[in-house]
Amino acid sequence: MGDVVGLVLAAGGGRRLGGRAKAGLVYRGRPLVEHGVAEVRAGGCGRVVVVVGADADAVLAVARLDGCVVVRNPGWASGMGSSLAAGVAALPTDADAVVVTLVDMPGVGAAAVRRLIDAYTAHDDLIAAAYDGKRGHPVLFGRAWWTELAARAEGDAGARALLAEHRSRVRLIECADVAEPFDIDTPADLSHLEP
Repeated sequence: MGDVVGLVLAAGGGRRLGGRAKAGLVYRGRPLVEHGVAEVRAGGCGRVVVVVGADADAVLAVARLDGCVVVRNPGWASGMGSSLAAGVAALPTDADAVVVTLVDMPGVGAAAVRRLIDAYTAHDDLIAAAYDGKRGHPVLFGRAWWTELAARAEGDAGARALLAEHRSRVRLIECADVAEPFDIDTPADLSHLEP
């Protein structure tokens, strides 16, 4: 299987949430970014890289990210792509693959991460969670994809273009039975964060 690192993208400014940094929103008694880190670790990632951006100082003041490599993305406002590129650039050089997760999807946790890691092999190294057959998050990228992933990450699309271009190589792993792929994007979505 090899060493799989977790990459938690947590830099977004929550434009549709009135400018509240998503990473600092509270879910189950802790900041979303802390929850995200705990889930990728529980899913099998011993090492974790976290990309922060919006209100980074405030987020880091309240979130316990011990043992994580924390990357500040000053260009976070340009979209998720810059955070993905910054995170990929910070990945440990001895890792074999990365599982990319999004901080604003707290219903996608350890079980989905574990399924992707369990499916990973050196020859099957582009793997995405699926929900009723539709590609979603998280996504695992073997090391061979990292250069292209970083180079093509731009705007809010992140890795979408790469995954679309190589769709015949993407292995979908059904996760609808173990995860809920809701996003925290609007004030109405905040109901998902309530206990």
